[in-house]
Amino acid sequence: MSIHRVVVTGSEGKAGRFVVDHLQTQGYEVLRVDIAAPLNPADHSLRRADLTDLGQTMEVLQGADAVVHLAAIPAPYMITDAETFRINTLSTYNIFSAAAAMKLRRIVWASSETALGLPFDRAPDYAPIDEQHTYPESTYALSKVVSEEMARQFSRWHDIPIVGLRLSNIIPPDEYVHFPEYQKDPQLRKWNLWGYVDARDVAQSCRRALEADLTGAHYYIIAAADTVMERPSADLMKQLFPEVPINKKLDTHETLLSIDLARAELGYEPEYSWRTR
Repeated sequence: MSIHRVVVTGSEGKAGRFVVDHLQTQGYEVLRVDIAAPLNPADHSLRRADLTDLGQTMEVLQGADAVVHLAAIPAPYMITDAETFRINTLSTYNIFSAAAAMKLRRIVWASSETALGLPFDRAPDYAPIDEQHTYPESTYALSKVVSEEMARQFSRWHDIPIVGLRLSNIIPPDEYVHFPEYQKDPQLRKWNLWGYVDARDVAQSCRRALEADLTGAHYYIIAAADTVMERPSADLMKQLFPEVPINKKLDTHETLLSIDLARAELGYEPEYSWRTR
């Protein structure tokens, strides 16, 4: 049976709003779930839930075909490390557990580019980096890597496809006005190899992860096709990371966060760039 009814957690967040809109335009029935949702009994498309509570998690997944799990503490150092780890891993565990118990057909969830080794105070091993380049350097990043391992085991136990998206720095279109500020000093965005992803391409990647012909558990880097910089990617690496081997011939502004695997297995292709808006 095909996937029609999708729950989107973290629906009111930076990425969630774009994911909901995109899925709805593609014909999906979407239930929005967010801990910050206003209580409005008349709005049956939006539910408030604390996903660290398994009962609430199971309640919002009732009747769903799939879930796109975006809810999480969104970045390191917003709260204590212990709370970041607890909330991110427990909410993801509950989503996996409830989805398996209710026999959902697919789980798509937000992992993070931080799993790749951000911030790059330690030079990357090579560039462009790919999914094998996994060096969690914060408790936040560790929560994502632990959740990737949880995904492998839940998929193995319950034969449910689970797709993790290692999302780069998510940029809504109205934030492109800040990109000129980065050009004078390449150190400003060295921390993630000058990567980003348009929020609309995050939405596309979530849909493709729902629709891809996959079994098992997978994770993919999701980034724009280019960097945030006007300077060529090879020049940036030569100046900031001269010791790092470059493993391919780079196009002028090519991303240093490889999206080759997402292209090959999800059919993901970035549609948006700050250069064209």
